[in-house]
Amino acid sequence: MFQDELAKKVRPFIDLIDDMRSIGIEKELPLPTIAVVGDQSSGKSSVLESLSGVALPRGTGIVTRCPLLLQLCNDRTVKWEAVISYGGQNIPFNEPSEVVRHVEQAQNALAGKGVGICEDLITLKITSSTVCDLSLIDLPGITRVAVKGQPDDIGVQINNLIMKFIKNKITIILAVVPCNVDIATTEALKMAQEVDPEGTRTMAILTKPDLIDPGEEKNVLEIVQNSVMDLKMGYFIVKCHGQKKIDENMSITDAIEEELEFFKTHEHFR
Repeated sequence: MFQDELAKKVRPFIDLIDDMRSIGIEKELPLPTIAVVGDQSSGKSSVLESLSGVALPRGTGIVTRCPLLLQLCNDRTVKWEAVISYGGQNIPFNEPSEVVRHVEQAQNALAGKGVGICEDLITLKITSSTVCDLSLIDLPGITRVAVKGQPDDIGVQINNLIMKFIKNKITIILAVVPCNVDIATTEALKMAQEVDPEGTRTMAILTKPDLIDPGEEKNVLEIVQNSVMDLKMGYFIVKCHGQKKIDENMSITDAIEEELEFFKTHEHFR
């Protein structure tokens, strides 16, 4: 199949870039990256879960407290295995349900327990027969107001961390934006426009289409069709499972099936 042949050709380049990053070459030489940017509660974690097939830390406030390099490696001979690396440690494990615990432990080790952030990179490599070949970096959610326990300049700290990644001219910016807000004024797209005014390396992922007020669907479609804010890489609209479904232990596989059904039957988005 064409897709299999393409994967065989692409995988070595992804591995090379990841290896170069692991030995610190990016401090001297910019490396290609996909950086995931979004406001808090934008649906960023849900998008990453759909790509990786595993649950990631989620909740209110700052959940991603360190940059997380998510390395997805397709291998049809492997059911599922992972290695998390941080602070000189490499910890292998083979239970998808352990991802949240390991990521939280890594964040606590690097950023301390609480709500602070840290610029040190956590690497989570997942090898499975069900994932695509892809590497991307998840960045802390954009915030504006400090909460109890956070430094007053937490918003500035997060913005500086995000800008450190997205100002790189060979970084693809994956901006995650909820449909049920004024998309043009979201901080994620404003930051992307600041470093990519021509929109040549920004892709927008629109989330929460099921929460749009009736009558607003036309406005969202205009955005998806690239007629409001021009992005050369375009817009994609997704529906991920929310907290209620997670509390009900809905699997990611079932959530994807529900998403397909939503778009098949939706009056405006089908």
